[in-house]
Amino acid sequence: MTSPQSTAWSAVFSMTLCVAMLIASEFMPVSLLTPIAHGLDATEGQAGQAISISGFFAVAASLLITTLVGRLDRKWVLVSMTSCMLASLVLIAVAPNFIVLMIARALLGICIGGFWALATAVIMRLAPSDKVSNALATMYTGQAVAAAFAAPIGSYLGGLIGWRGVFWVLVPLVGLNLIWQLISLPAMPSSSRQTMGALFRVLKRPHFARGIAAVIFTFAGAFSMFTYLRPFLENVTGVDVTLLSVLFLVLGCAGFVGTWLAGKLANGRVIRLLQLLPIVMGLVTLALLGFGQILLIVALLLAVWGAMNTAMSVGWMAWVSQNMDDAPESAGSLIVAAIQSAILVGAALGGSLLDHFGITGTFLGSAALSTIAVLLIGSGQKMLKPEAA
Repeated sequence: MTSPQSTAWSAVFSMTLCVAMLIASEFMPVSLLTPIAHGLDATEGQAGQAISISGFFAVAASLLITTLVGRLDRKWVLVSMTSCMLASLVLIAVAPNFIVLMIARALLGICIGGFWALATAVIMRLAPSDKVSNALATMYTGQAVAAAFAAPIGSYLGGLIGWRGVFWVLVPLVGLNLIWQLISLPAMPSSSRQTMGALFRVLKRPHFARGIAAVIFTFAGAFSMFTYLRPFLENVTGVDVTLLSVLFLVLGCAGFVGTWLAGKLANGRVIRLLQLLPIVMGLVTLALLGFGQILLIVALLLAVWGAMNTAMSVGWMAWVSQNMDDAPESAGSLIVAAIQSAILVGAALGGSLLDHFGITGTFLGSAALSTIAVLLIGSGQKMLKPEAA
């Protein structure tokens, strides 16, 4: 346990790397969707379910992790989550069929849900109160880095060494992260355990329940499009692997702008930020359908979408910290479950629309989900805790 006056920065940095690896592992199939489908004799819509299955198990893990692990030392819980990620990557790399791929993604989902449900509480134990925000920002840098570079590097390396080779590249990095965590994370025993009853009590709060609904539609709208972005760029925009990598890089690098923008707006205008996200992302999705054959416009639209994409997590976590400050652990578990549920629903719906109505149906479905999110957020007054409304 770190002292009240110091921050265990090495441990924080190990969690930053873990975040980067989690994000890269979770969404790498987006940039490799077509070759994975071909390699496992599946449709692109079916391959997209590899995103969905990890989301399903992440939902379950985020809701159950703090109850199941009881008072176990949080260090060893995090180490177990990283070990699970390592096993998942190896299984994906050697997967002989679609079933094994889905099992591997289920393991990854357990790691994702478990890690994110505990991450904020762990950071609060690694840093003194006046440094928690800096430590959280450092940890989320891993998300921005992965969003910027995982997809373009994945698509580029996939063209050189195959999609299995890309996942083998991740294996030693996660192994290094595991060793780093073993060395740097201090003992973090827990004196209490969360109950399912506490989660239900938090969910009964009207402003939080409305926010949960809004976050589900916001993320579902985003990922019903994002999961199937590669087929759109290949078949509509007509890009090759090199240009595909460049476009994913543009989208990812714009995420640094989104993280900065969200940090600025979240302090005093978090509702404005939450309103802006689905509006812009829905309009960009529709604009891609209209101008998808013009490469320059597509690149610009993806840059805007990428900035909004990374701002989503920052904006919604800021909303939780400002409006659920009396029950941060319960609220954190629930919002992680909501986000992963949204990824699950979005990828599943997008894949079904792709297989039955083509990419146009997928993108129109995405815009419709974003529209519902805008309506749920409304003026934002019903999403503020009573004393702040």
